[in-house]
Formats: sequence, structure tokens, C-alpha cells
Amino acid sequence: MTGDIYTFKILRYDSSVPEKRPEFQLYRIRVIPGLTVLTVLNRIRDEIDGTLAFRASCRSAVCGSCAMVVNGKIDLACRTQVASFDTREIILEPLPNLEIIKDLVVDMTPFWNMYEKIRPYLVRNSADPEKEIYQSEGDRKRIDQFVNCILCACCYGACPVLSRNPDYAGPAALAKLERFISDSRDERPMKELEAVNNDKGVWGCDTMLRCIDACPKDVRPTDSIVSLRKKLIKYKLLGKGNK
Repeated sequence: MTGDIYTFKILRYDSSVPEKRPEFQLYRIRVIPGLTVLTVLNRIRDEIDGTLAFRASCRSAVCGSCAMVVNGKIDLACRTQVASFDTREIILEPLPNLEIIKDLVVDMTPFWNMYEKIRPYLVRNSADPEKEIYQSEGDRKRIDQFVNCILCACCYGACPVLSRNPDYAGPAALAKLERFISDSRDERPMKELEAVNNDKGVWGCDTMLRCIDACPKDVRPTDSIVSLRKKLIKYKLLGKGNK
């Protein structure tokens, strides 16, 4: 078999056994060209150590479930080529800012709680139309960037604000709020922005752009936060309750 031998150094921890401290476990694997980190993880679990825990589903950078830290960089394991690194030691760690359940699996509850708060769906106050609501190409392009979010929580893990303030809404939730409040079909009043008009919302962001660096889909959450700040200022100055 062709390929080079790589050492995978994976952080192991089981929250059901809290007395056992987190530690790295090493696995030596022969990797042929073209294999992703996720492919190797599947091999380790299936052929070497069935106790290894991690999340994965689509294997196509669509579901976002395999987000983790690979050699210090937050990314999706399914789209990260092992051969893309200059070293043959690959260090895998779970996403920061979230409690570890087991190994590379983190508790996403805080992330989903923040996501739920912004009402991530179209809000309609008008009567249901008889046919679909027309949306122009220009209207669609305004939100395309934020529609691309796959809720992988890479930005959440990279956010320095969340490391010190777990009550911060986080870049993903704020990007989704921008996605819906800017949607031409959405009818939520602008006064809903009051909920994020504080240090737990849009004003808590340090604008260090780490969420942009971490995002695998080029959503650029900081752009959404800046846009929401502008909307809030305009709303406050003009005193308009609707868009």
C-alpha cells in the first residue's frame, strides 16, 4: 500500500467520567493521497478504536456536523485534506467555547439556544397569499451570503467574545438575524432589533474577524453584525417601527 505514515493526536475525554482528565491519544495511520481527516477518523473508529467519538454526516461540507480544530485551525474534517499539512502529525481537538460531551463531540445546546432566540424563519403579518411571494433577483442577492450558513458553529468556536461571555448571542445567530430581517418577504418589525441592542448582541462583537477566518462557507458573520448595527442606528434616528 502506498502512502505516508501520519500520527493522529486526538484529544480524548468523557464527561461521564469527570475524574479522568482530558488527554491526547496517538494513532499511527498510513494515509494515501486524497484522504480527508474525516475519512481517517472513520477508519480509526471502524478498524482501531471503536470508542472514539465524533460527529459526521454528509461528508460533503453541507451538514456542518464535523467541525473541529485541526492543527490549531477550526474547520470541517470532511473538507480538510490530510496531505494539505506540512507536518505528518495531525492534532485534533473539539470546538472551543462549548462543553465536551465525549472526545470530539461537544454540547451544542448553547449554540442552538442563541439561534432559536432570533426567530430563524420568515415572519409574516399579512394574510397568507394565494401564490408564492415574489422575490426579485436583487432581493435574493442581498441575503445570499448569509443563506450559505450551514450552522456548523465554526464561528461560534472561534469567537473570542464567547470565551469570556457565554451570554453573547454569537456570530452565527446574528448572521441569521441579518439573513431574515433583510429578506424582502419577512415582515418582522424593526423594533425586534432591540433584543440585540446591547453587549450581548451586536455591540458585544470585538470585530476581530476570527469568525470570518473560521467560516467554511464565506458567510462573513462580521458583515452581518456591522449591518445590524447600521440598521439599529437608523431605526433609533428615524424612529420607524417597521422596515
